[in-house]
Amino acid sequence: MKTLIVTLIWIFFSFAVSGQTILIFGGESHDVYLGCLNCDKFESSSIWNKHGSYGSKYNAECIWNKYGDFGGNYSSYSPFNRHASHPPVLVDPDGNFYGYFTADKYSLKRTRNQLALLIIENWELIVDDVGDAYEQIFE
Repeated sequence: MKTLIVTLIWIFFSFAVSGQTILIFGGESHDVYLGCLNCDKFESSSIWNKHGSYGSKYNAECIWNKYGDFGGNYSSYSPFNRHASHPPVLVDPDGNFYGYFTADKYSLKRTRNQLALLIIENWELIVDDVGDAYEQIFE
């Protein structure tokens, strides 16, 4: 757990320096907005806002919904399914591509974004308490 916290702090500082907003888009054509990867937990579009559309594990278009199209181990659109045929993509507001948000370690275009990779490795812990995970990562 201590190693995870140190890793989370390192990731926070790397994002604080870059300041680039990263957006998640899913679906076969990547036309479904799934939220902001590194936005503040109070922003309505943040995946860390557990009361918002993109942070609620009960919303169908949320990566934290284990039973929805964009979350869990089995959906072909989920970043957490290493066999997903259409994992989400990460882009900035200008449309610059930051890779596929995928658990498939062999994907040539898998993101190198450290926060996204940390989420992929720990999503089952994060989904239980998105708010607590946010605090460990960003505060």
